[in-house]
Amino acid sequence: MKEEFKGPKNKWSQIFRKKWFFPALYLSIAAVLLASVIWYQNAGSDVSEQDDQRNAEDHYLPSMNDEDAVPVVDQQELVGMPLENTDEAEIVTKFFDYNAEQEDRENALVLYNNRYYQSTGVDIAAADAETFDVLASISGTVEEVKEDPLLGNVVVLSHGEDLKTYYASLGDVAVSVSDQVAQGDKLGTAGKNLFGKDNGTHLHFEIRKDGTEVNPESYFEQPASSIAVEDSTAEDEAVSEEPTSGEDVVEPEEDAEENVEQDVEQDEAPSEDEEIDVELDESEE
Repeated sequence: MKEEFKGPKNKWSQIFRKKWFFPALYLSIAAVLLASVIWYQNAGSDVSEQDDQRNAEDHYLPSMNDEDAVPVVDQQELVGMPLENTDEAEIVTKFFDYNAEQEDRENALVLYNNRYYQSTGVDIAAADAETFDVLASISGTVEEVKEDPLLGNVVVLSHGEDLKTYYASLGDVAVSVSDQVAQGDKLGTAGKNLFGKDNGTHLHFEIRKDGTEVNPESYFEQPASSIAVEDSTAEDEAVSEEPTSGEDVVEPEEDAEENVEQDVEQDEAPSEDEEIDVELDESEE
């Protein structure tokens, strides 16, 4: 009797007849399909993320010095009085303007330590001499908060385009450095200081453009874009005018007087040549 040949074909037929073969085959195929689907989804998400990133880069506009960037004030924003009840307040010290009338210039002088100083802003006080809330005249960023021995508490706002507003003689301060404030936001309360002690409770307010003080009264209710450095050519003309009670009187220097006396003596005294001529004339006689 011949022995049956047992080769690879018989082995596979035996495997096929196993109960676990087809379930295992189905599970393997399902695993492969599932892995393919997951791989395809991941590949698609990576492509979409790269496209989104590329689109974002195309629309991104770089900003230099993001940390130091200051939002520019709305150029159409009107410069407001730095308090709420403007009808119940008055300007007790004006901005010193060489082009103003003599009376206004005298009202723009501050007496401190027996000397007169030209006011670089305006002092605002309430009609009842009580304190009041100090508000931001223009929207901006708080650049500085400090306590000055003469001016009291000071808050400086930056508005971009080299435009700044100064609020001095504050009692309480309600903001901190780097705070973003909108027009009309409370910065603090009016208080007293040594430099303007004659005004009692008041606010000292300044507007500076390109580092130069400008007259705030000229720009109240005007667009912030209209603020510009005023012409100061009248300063030279004012020198020839008679000084007011607050203007410094220039005294002549002692050296100048001595020079004048020396010139007079030289004019009166004869020169050496003249003296020789006189002596010759006398000898001839």
